[in-house]
Order: sequence, then C-alpha cells, then structure tokens
Amino acid sequence: MIQLYLWDECPFCRKVSQAANNIGMTEGVDYQKIAAGPGTPGRLTVQSIGGKTMVPFLVDGDLCMYESADIIAYLEKKAKIA
Repeated sequence: MIQLYLWDECPFCRKVSQAANNIGMTEGVDYQKIAAGPGTPGRLTVQSIGGKTMVPFLVDGDLCMYESADIIAYLEKKAKIA
C-alpha cells in the first residue's frame, strides 16, 4: 500500500491529500496516511528512509519521492492503472 507522510499544517501536504481524494483514492484502501509533523515518529521515518525531513513524502515499495507535484503525478498514474 502507498504510504503518504503528511503534516496537516503543510500546504503542499494538503495539496497532495486533496489530489488523492479528487482522483478517487480512499485512505486506508488505496493509501495509508502517516502523520509526519515536526517531532513525530513519522517525520523520523521520513528522515531515516529519504535522508531529509521534508514532507510530503511518498513510499510505494522501493519508490520514494518528496515533491508534491511529482507525488500527485504518480498518484494520478497509479489511479489510471487500477
């Protein structure tokens, strides 16, 4: 399952979350939302996996990415395949 590391106060994270909803993805079915605000275990995981503390952050198997526009494009592509 796709993991999206998001922080509710981050406008780029909100953009990714909204895009996932707009393309018909369902949290808990198509992706897992992981809280990644400052000081959270999720943020530590982002840093551990990707090397930066930047969010939004997507993990899908071996694929990891940071940029919101790239994440949205990836989610749109995945939704078309499904």
